[in-house]
Amino acid sequence: MKVNVHAVNFNVDKKLTDFIEVRVNKLEKYFDKIVSSDVFLKVEKTSDKENKFVEAKLIVPGDEFIVKKQCKTFEEGVELASESLERLLVKRKEKIRAHA
Repeated sequence: MKVNVHAVNFNVDKKLTDFIEVRVNKLEKYFDKIVSSDVFLKVEKTSDKENKFVEAKLIVPGDEFIVKKQCKTFEEGVELASESLERLLVKRKEKIRAHA
């Protein structure tokens, strides 16, 4: 699966990119027909500590899943987003099995 990491208005380091790719690739064990994924990283300039935004988009045949999380660190955001995507993929797979 192709994992695209997009950092808005800053440069993302290799370590974070690798972490995101490993975490997103783990989603394939829940649903093996994932076409591609996009992960958008944004930092908002506020005094709030939770100023990091992670938006993950998974494209599967016939559907698209988008999850948005706001956290203190990008790692935490990616972790929470991928957990949400896991639940969505499991639900999707169960729905497909029920109709088959």
